[in-house]
Amino acid sequence: MQIKPGILLISAPSLDDPHFEKVVIFIATCDANGAMGFVINKLFPRRFNELMEFKHARALPLYAGGPVKEEKLFFLHRRPDLIEGGSPVINTIYLGGNFKQAVQLNINHRVPDNDMQLFIGYCGWDEGQLEAEIAEGSWLLFDDAAQYLFKDAGEGVWEEIYKSR
Repeated sequence: MQIKPGILLISAPSLDDPHFEKVVIFIATCDANGAMGFVINKLFPRRFNELMEFKHARALPLYAGGPVKEEKLFFLHRRPDLIEGGSPVINTIYLGGNFKQAVQLNINHRVPDNDMQLFIGYCGWDEGQLEAEIAEGSWLLFDDAAQYLFKDAGEGVWEEIYKSR
């Protein structure tokens, strides 16, 4: 299997990095410059409406998306009919878009909670870096990402995927 947008990476049991112990990462972009993805099974300690700027929003879970740009919010969604400017990832999954519009739709209950997933930070790899980490056995690839997005994947999803491979 090749690295491409829409796949999941699961950390190998032998990966010795506390940031990536038992994580599941959704790959959102992958091109000649590298790859970008989000940890989907590690919750951030606060919810979206607990961030002062979004105190009027619904209490969506925030995920600790990765160690890069942890001061910034990112989102995946499956509502291109309502949220403009998103980049297609795979099938009906989109990366980003008009964030102010997405927040307003959240406040007005126009986007169901299971149609948007919010992340603080992301995981990133330079050209060839992820391929090298896969070759050394740090990551395993899993092709059925859609069933784990847009719901509370939680800590147990790593074990579920690892046992199913």
